[in-house]
Amino acid sequence: MRVVIQRVSQASVTVDGAEKSRIGPGLLILLGIEADDDETDIQWLCKKIAALRIFSDAEGLMNLSVQDIDGALLVISQFTLHASTKKGNRPSFIRAARPEQAIPLYENFVKTLTWETRRPVQTGAFGADMKVSLVNDGPVTIWIDSKMRE
Repeated sequence: MRVVIQRVSQASVTVDGAEKSRIGPGLLILLGIEADDDETDIQWLCKKIAALRIFSDAEGLMNLSVQDIDGALLVISQFTLHASTKKGNRPSFIRAARPEQAIPLYENFVKTLTWETRRPVQTGAFGADMKVSLVNDGPVTIWIDSKMRE
């Protein structure tokens, strides 16, 4: 399971021309689910995200979590995070989980992140053509792969 986390001052997602979700200051999380991901990946990653200190304190140091700042969360499914570009010029997505496996894991990720952060989590629409807008604050962008824990 892979995430790209962006610290944002605002973010939104639109599906079929209608805004589905909007957040103010917080985290935009792009989530890629791989074929061999399971509940252990979800648990580890959600705990990591909840505790991640990437917001500035009074001295301007990154010492605060999304919970500490009462920030918002927006999770967007993005299978392209598992693209392989080793051969040729067209990315291969063979490592990305198929929807029948990915959808329940995505839903559980959102549920677990809600529980870990003690705050609601906004979402996009799994598998839809989405338009994501954001204002990256910093900019701060973090990449985490649950298979690279050590």
